[in-house]
Amino acid sequence: MLTQDIMQAMWPHGDEKVPRLVAGIAAAAPVVFAKYGLGSDLTVAHAMAQFSHECGAGHEMVESLNYSAQGLMNTWPSRFDAAKAADFARDEKRIANEVYNGRMGNRAGSDDGWNFRGRGGSQVTGREGYTKLGAMVGLDLIAQPDLVIDPAHFLACSVADFVICGCLPFAVQDDVKGVTYHLNGGYIGLAERTDWLARWKVALTGVVAEDRGTGWLQRSLNLLGADPVLVADGSYGPNTVAAVKAFQAAHGLADDGRFGPATQAAVEAALAAR
Repeated sequence: MLTQDIMQAMWPHGDEKVPRLVAGIAAAAPVVFAKYGLGSDLTVAHAMAQFSHECGAGHEMVESLNYSAQGLMNTWPSRFDAAKAADFARDEKRIANEVYNGRMGNRAGSDDGWNFRGRGGSQVTGREGYTKLGAMVGLDLIAQPDLVIDPAHFLACSVADFVICGCLPFAVQDDVKGVTYHLNGGYIGLAERTDWLARWKVALTGVVAEDRGTGWLQRSLNLLGADPVLVADGSYGPNTVAAVKAFQAAHGLADDGRFGPATQAAVEAALAAR
C-alpha cells in the first residue's frame, strides 16, 4: 500500500511546488487506486513510475514552454524558422497557443493551448483531454484546469488519465514500454521511467525488482549523465567500460572499468542523491 512514509521517501521534495501534495496523494491512495482498477502493487508501481517521471516527482507540475529561439526550432522545426522563433522565444503563452491550438480539441484563435497545457502526474494536455478526464473524475476541468494539480485531486486525475490513455492492461503485463507509449505517445524518457519503476517496486513490496546487471548499469549511468549516452543493451562493450571509468574517476574510485561492489554502491548512492 502506498503510504505517506513511502511517498515522502520517493518524492522528498514533492511539496516544494504544491504544498501538501505528498500528504494529499497518500490520503487519496487507498480509495483512488481501487476505484480505477489498479488493484496490485505492480500496477500501482507502474502508475507512480510514470507520474514520477512526467511531473518530476512533484517539481514539474505544469508544463514549461519557456523555449529559447533555438529550442523552438529544435523542438518544432516545421513550425518555427529563425525569424519566427526569435519573435516567439520565451513567450510561453504565445508558444502554447501556436503549437497546441487547432489540435487535441483546442480551438484556433483561442487561449486553449495555454489553458490546457500539460498538468499533473500524467501531464494531461488539450481541451479534449481535460474534458474526458473531467468527465471521469467528476470535476469541471474546463472551467478550473488547475484542479488537476490540487493535492485533493492530483492522484485521482493522474490515475484516471492513466486509465483513459489505455495504460492499465500493459501495467498488468509489467510492460513498461507499452505503458510509456500509451501515456507518452512515444518512448521519451524510457530509461528514466524504467529506473523509477524498479525503485517503486522496491518501495511498495520490499523486493528488489531488478538484478544489478549490465542493462541496469547502462540505464543508471545514462541517468547520471553518461556522455555519449549508452545503448542499454546489456552488452559490456567499450563504450560502457569508458563510461564506468569516467564515473569511477569522478567518484574517487580506481578507474579500472570493472563493475564491482564498490562501483555498484557508488552508482546506487549517486542515483539516490539525484
